[in-house]
Amino acid sequence: MARLHVNIDHVATVRQARKHVYPDPVAAAVLAELAGADGITIHLRGDKRHIQERDLRLLRETVQTKLNVEMAATQDMVRLALNYKPDVVTFVPERPDEVTTEGGLEVSFNKEALGKHVSLLKDADIRVSLFVDPDLDQIRASHKVDADQIEVNTAKYTEARDPEEAGRELEKVVNAVKTASKLGLGVAAGHGLNYTNLRPVAGIAEIEEFNIGHAIVARAVLVGLERAVKEMIALLR
Repeated sequence: MARLHVNIDHVATVRQARKHVYPDPVAAAVLAELAGADGITIHLRGDKRHIQERDLRLLRETVQTKLNVEMAATQDMVRLALNYKPDVVTFVPERPDEVTTEGGLEVSFNKEALGKHVSLLKDADIRVSLFVDPDLDQIRASHKVDADQIEVNTAKYTEARDPEEAGRELEKVVNAVKTASKLGLGVAAGHGLNYTNLRPVAGIAEIEEFNIGHAIVARAVLVGLERAVKEMIALLR
């Protein structure tokens, strides 16, 4: 069964709406792990709109599974990663005015800069993943910069307006993950996946890990975090 990493950003979003101390994403991480999550994912943005450096520090001290930190590929963020040593760093594109991450990294035209960041982190025994669209050129470029893993952006599949469009986008995901697997890259997937659209993607054998956050946190508001995580794990099975 593929691993489930639970993204707890939106727990921090609720906290930051009032600039309060609760709900604490660190407590959410504990509950997610107790429910069976294989890892915890956070996105430390440059504007600190939800996850704070304090959260990263405490999560590094408390997470018992794997800690995956999404971040922009900048020198400042790489320095933070080298300081706190998460298990995995996932480089993602980042724009200040976006609501959520829009599209994958442009690896092909930024191989030199990305390669340097990847090398620095790998030298520190930090696994490096690149969030990319299901584009074969980006997959091959990710291999060339020596990334350990790619996370395929499933947004277009999850946003499809009809079954035919969903089928076309799913096929792109399938081709991307098969190509990545053949190149020896680890394969993760995420963005927009929820309790109703996960099953077809979960059936792709090459996907080893799913990063899912918004759907789980949204369901947790209604049924509790432990149940929401367990229900997502049941879907993966």
